Order: sequence, then C-alpha cells, then structure tokens
Amino acid sequence: MQRLQAFKYELKPDGEQRHNLRRYAGSCRFVYNRALALQQANHEAGEKFIGYVAMAKHLTAWRNGTETSWLKDSPVHPLQHALKDLEKAYKNFFAKRADPSAALRAGFPRFKRKGSGDSFRYPDPKQIKLDQRNNRVFLPKLGWLRYRNSREVLGELRNVTVSGKNGKWYISIQTQREIEQPVSTATTAIGIDLGIARFATFSDGSYIAPLNSFKTQQAKLAKYQRRMAHKQKFSNNWKKAKAKVQKIHTKIADTRRDFLHKATTTISQNHALVFIEDLQVGNMSRSAAGTAENPGKNVAAKSGLNKAIVDQGWGEFRRQLDYKLAWNGGMLFAVPAHYTSQECPECHHVSADNRQTQAKFVCVKCHYENHADHVGAINVKERGHRLLACGDGALRASMKQELAEVSQLSS
Repeated sequence: MQRLQAFKYELKPDGEQRHNLRRYAGSCRFVYNRALALQQANHEAGEKFIGYVAMAKHLTAWRNGTETSWLKDSPVHPLQHALKDLEKAYKNFFAKRADPSAALRAGFPRFKRKGSGDSFRYPDPKQIKLDQRNNRVFLPKLGWLRYRNSREVLGELRNVTVSGKNGKWYISIQTQREIEQPVSTATTAIGIDLGIARFATFSDGSYIAPLNSFKTQQAKLAKYQRRMAHKQKFSNNWKKAKAKVQKIHTKIADTRRDFLHKATTTISQNHALVFIEDLQVGNMSRSAAGTAENPGKNVAAKSGLNKAIVDQGWGEFRRQLDYKLAWNGGMLFAVPAHYTSQECPECHHVSADNRQTQAKFVCVKCHYENHADHVGAINVKERGHRLLACGDGALRASMKQELAEVSQLSS
C-alpha cells in the first residue's frame, strides 16, 4: 500500500535567507488575496467562478505588470500553488453548502493577514534537493538551507512546504513510499466517549484526564494581551508585546498537539478496532449570541462551553487516530452519538432522567448505576459492533429512525 507521510523540521536560515523567506511568503499571500478580491468582484458582477487556468493568466499579467513586477523575484511555482489553494478553499466551501453535514469542510475563503499562517509550497519535487547526510535542503531561489535533522526522511519526495511561526521557520517534507499492508498486533476493540471533565473515557472503564492547555495559560495570555492593548499600535513596544502573545499561543498549540499525539499513539498501538462518537464539533461549538432581533440565551455559559470544547481538540484527536490506526493495521469507526449517555447499557431504556448529574448515571427502569461517561463509551462500542455486524448503511438508517422516535417520546 502507498503511504503519504510528512516530516517536519525547524530551519536554520542565515540573515539573507530569512529575509527571502518573509518576502516569498508575503508574495504568496499577496497573490492569494488579490485573486480572492478578483473572485469576489467577479461574483458581484454576476459572472461565473474563475478557474485555476484562467486565474494563472492573471498571475502572469501581475508578474509582467509595472506595479507588481516584484513578484518576479519570487519562485513562480509557490505563487501558482497559492492560486490552487484558493480554488481548493472555494471547492470546500461549495461542498459544505451542498452537504452541511460534511466533515472537515471550511467556511467561505477569507483574506490572509501578515504574520498569521505565513507559508508557501514547492509542488515540483524535481526542483528540490535533499541532502540528509549534511542536514540541508536546496530550494529554488533560496539555495541550500540548514535544518535540524531529528529523524530520517523515508520515501520518495513529493513536495515541500515552508512555514513561519513566532519568528521561526519550518519545513515540512511530504513523501510517498510503498509498504506492506500492516497487520495489527493488537486484538481488542474499544469504545471512546469524549468529554470535558474527562477528555476520553473508554469502554473498559479507564479514562484520560483533560490537559486544558488553553485554560492553563488563559490568565497569563489575558495579562499579556492587556499589555499589548495599551501600547501604540505598530510601535516597537507593541511588536514586542505581540511577540509575547504569539509565543503563548504557540505554547498552547504545541502542548495540545503533543498531548494528542501521545494519546492517539498509545490507543492505536493497543487496540485493533476503535469506535468513536461521530461528533459535529463545529456545530457543537457554534456561538449562541444570536442577533440583535433574536438574542441568544445563556450566552456566557455557552461561550465557556465552546472554549472548553475547542480546548480539547476533538477534531484533531479523531484525525490523528484515523491515520495512526491505519498505519498499525487497525480501523477507526464513527457511530451516531445521539443519546449514548442516556441509554442504559443493560436494559437499553433511553431517558434524560437516567443521567441525574454530569457524572452520575442511574437507570430509572432497571436501576443500573455507573459513571455517565463510561456508559457512553459502552454504548458507543455496542453500536459500533451492531453497525459492523449488520451492515453500515442499512443499520444506520434503522438506527436513525429509532433515535428519531426516541426523540419524539422524550419531548
């Protein structure tokens, strides 16, 4: 089977290379934003969407124009790939409109800001040279760049992405290689219930405590944000304060990512089959503020819940678990999440009264008692086995009908 894998390293550019990295990232950002503005103007005029081929002609005109001739100083392939990124963003948005329940889809494309997600990609592997022995990589118009070689790059090189964050530059090398179909050494199956008080509760009764990386740094972040707000915008002191704020944000993200990688690696190595709730995180963390005509209710409480949900990183947890299980010969299976913590695993009676508190579950019919999150994990695993045994599509339709009937009875 073919395995696509990315290897990320920190770059060690010299002064001139660092300057060029900022220039090239800025050029790609400029092309993306100008193309987006052109698409919006074209849409307002009632014209059709401009495809990549037609947009590439505009890029040629911009590079040859007198006002934007400085674009010629940047490598052309990353500029072209910026247009492909915009086209992909539009396709994802249109796919979401066609199917609102589609997972991992983005909203309407937005203009990029300087210092936020600066990156560019070299899509042609023929132009890239990798010298792992001497810890360096050759990129067009940048020359040989040193990098911190922490592990060996495996496979045939596909593309290279350069990104800047908090004053540092990184390189992500994507490769492709042929490997044997993995066979899992584990033989167990497990269900996972995701939550706030407990990050992940397993059907065997064990659980992972939450990290809450944002909550841990929230007070410190607020302090430095207040200091930044009191500085004259774009002054040297403001830039220093902004760098400190960005450093805290980076620490929050890195801590969360490290936590998720360790958790998903352990799970994927110890279980061959993992059942997880099919959560729509975007809908769950949507703002409850409403509008001026129809204001929302319990906005402050919902805002706190939204922060807690986003702080857990459920979407990234599922993404990592999916590919790591596949790499280890296992499989991830998502099941409907409705009423998993309200259904009794013994008698299958469903009622909101079964969950008396956030943690306590007592069935009103058979008096079965357990932790509510543990009950949810048991039900997730049981539903997953039913879906696999009876056929995914048919049973999902049947289960959807059952849940709809339960919802009507509960209301």
